[in-house]
Amino acid sequence: MPATGGPGRRNVMDRRCLIMAEDPELLDAMLRLAAAAGVDVARAVDGADARRWWTAAPAVLLDPDAARRCARAELPRRDGVVVVVRGEPAPEVWRLAVSVGAANVAALPEGEGWLVGLLADVVERPATDGRSGAVLSVVGGRGGAGASLLATATAVAAARTGADALLVDCDPLGGGLDLLVGAEQSGGLRWPELTVADGRVQSAALHSALPRADVSSSGHGELAVLSCARSAHGPEHSSVSAVLDAGRRGGETVVCDLPRYPTEAALAALGATDLTVLVVPADLRSCAAAGRVAEVLAEHTRTVEIVVRGPSPGGITAREVARSVGLPVLASMRAEPGVQDDTERGKLPGAGRGALSEAAYAVLARLAETSGVAARPRIAS
Repeated sequence: MPATGGPGRRNVMDRRCLIMAEDPELLDAMLRLAAAAGVDVARAVDGADARRWWTAAPAVLLDPDAARRCARAELPRRDGVVVVVRGEPAPEVWRLAVSVGAANVAALPEGEGWLVGLLADVVERPATDGRSGAVLSVVGGRGGAGASLLATATAVAAARTGADALLVDCDPLGGGLDLLVGAEQSGGLRWPELTVADGRVQSAALHSALPRADVSSSGHGELAVLSCARSAHGPEHSSVSAVLDAGRRGGETVVCDLPRYPTEAALAALGATDLTVLVVPADLRSCAAAGRVAEVLAEHTRTVEIVVRGPSPGGITAREVARSVGLPVLASMRAEPGVQDDTERGKLPGAGRGALSEAAYAVLARLAETSGVAARPRIAS
């Protein structure tokens, strides 16, 4: 998987983590763990050499001897300093950690996973200016409810605000969302080719490895798509969790298109979701089916709201749909003739003006509320 971000994304590898160690085995372990986290490193031989990198490095790893030298050099206090040891830390190690301003001591091998996670997090955080991302899941109340269209339109809307957006296909029987955004011929990874090692994916590397769709003629954003392609084998629980975690760490708006049945992939997405939207057509049979789906969702995720899709053959109102399903209404979406035909001709769902686009922006605004991530202003086409 590439190590750098795609076009328009800040390269999160532009600052090196500082490693200083006199113990050869610990040095090898630190370098190995840095490589596993996908970060570049700078090595220092003494306190004076470390001073060159000390302030700018996103993280600093020291063995006990190096910590002692840095303390003697009276380097300034900073966050992200870790003293690394083998086995249980001795009392002297904790004293050294305090003297050099280290907030943590990592005991190997038990602390390897934690240290890899810390390295990945501190290196990716500067690319997002400290912003966390948000995760949305969209589910159909019945087959053909239009969940994939709304999920795609919402991801398109997010990208058109200038956000880094990722559309994640968790329905292996849906035919592949790359078809829906016109990226079926684009190079890049689909779920069957994506390998997740150690339960972590680097956000920038993932984003740059996926097919992308242009979402606006004015150049306001690009949408990355992780599709199931034409394989009946969906992603594993651990892989979905790793991808969504990477998107959140990378400050992305992640939109998941989920099947109505609770697969392992769907359960992983629901567990990481800030907001789940259930799309319910305004007819009696859809309400009955959506009520059962809502019961399943309530067991696995927190905030669930509905988007009511018209037209209603029997004149059922959005309030009546909400009462039947037992969930609050986020938005009502009137019928938009020609949407399916437009997508067949290659037009991105939600790219123009209309009911689908308005519903997508309403969902984005609600996602900002439930996730605590500030909403971005809408950018005109």
